[in-house]
Amino acid sequence: MENTTRRPRLSIMNGIRYPEMFSPKCFKEALEYKPTPEDVIISTYPKCGTTWMQNVVLYILRKGKELEHPNDFTYIVPFIDLVGMEGIEKMPRPGAIKTHLPYSHMPYSPEAKYIFVARNPKDCCVSLYYHVRDDPGYGYWRATFSEYFELFMAGELEYNDYFNHILDWYPHRNDTNVFYTTFEEMKKDIKSVILKLSKFLGPEYIDAIEKDNTVLNNIVLYSGIDYMKSLFAKLFESEMKDIPDRPMLAGRKYMYNFKKSLNPPDDIPKQEFVRKGIIGDWKNHFSSDQNDRINQKFLEKMKNTEVLQWYPME
Repeated sequence: MENTTRRPRLSIMNGIRYPEMFSPKCFKEALEYKPTPEDVIISTYPKCGTTWMQNVVLYILRKGKELEHPNDFTYIVPFIDLVGMEGIEKMPRPGAIKTHLPYSHMPYSPEAKYIFVARNPKDCCVSLYYHVRDDPGYGYWRATFSEYFELFMAGELEYNDYFNHILDWYPHRNDTNVFYTTFEEMKKDIKSVILKLSKFLGPEYIDAIEKDNTVLNNIVLYSGIDYMKSLFAKLFESEMKDIPDRPMLAGRKYMYNFKKSLNPPDDIPKQEFVRKGIIGDWKNHFSSDQNDRINQKFLEKMKNTEVLQWYPME
């Protein structure tokens, strides 16, 4: 690993690195949570299509009905690593739980349903760089991509090594209670993914789509990148206001207070939780040496697996 002294602010619990801005109490509750048979858990490595899948699942469960208020998103598809048990207890049913924990540390029950999404490591690295650089809670403003690339290659970032995370999930991709897809498959044919996922989630959801084509069209619309950008802009704005009937969850309040305590400079880029949502942006960031190095690591880590066919190295 090349010399890099700048690092995002992370904590470690049970061997897992996680953002220091997360409440330790909530993160511990995520690690210890015991899923129920009705739970649907979305699990990905960060910036591999998690938010997109959250929206897809949300609108499948709502049968294409739009949210009444942006803040409802944080309640219906709570991020358990951030909000802990309060998020689960306040989640309307049916809902879905998001986590970035690897399979070996994830709350597991053979009766619960799991949705796993993978993404090309190069695009993941670029997307995660901007996410970390522009979120003041990481204290990583003005860091260069080259600095972050070294951390990615060493696996010294939140939720540890990308490649190990994929390998941890890989043996379970065909389990009967697991729905596996990739970011690239979602980009190629989102309607096909929605139909398959609806069947996985239950007869009532695929029936709703088959009886009314508007349901499918609405799911596609409300999980589209333009709609999601608008949703999260409204969500972040409204969370900063005092809304009596939609109080901020304690874990999210902890995060916002932590960010304020760092006194970030006023001129850092405004964070975009949903940035581009495209394939191949890595080509605008990787040097030829960086590309060769990540290709080599990918081939070494993923040998004897089908993952080599998921992402042919360029």
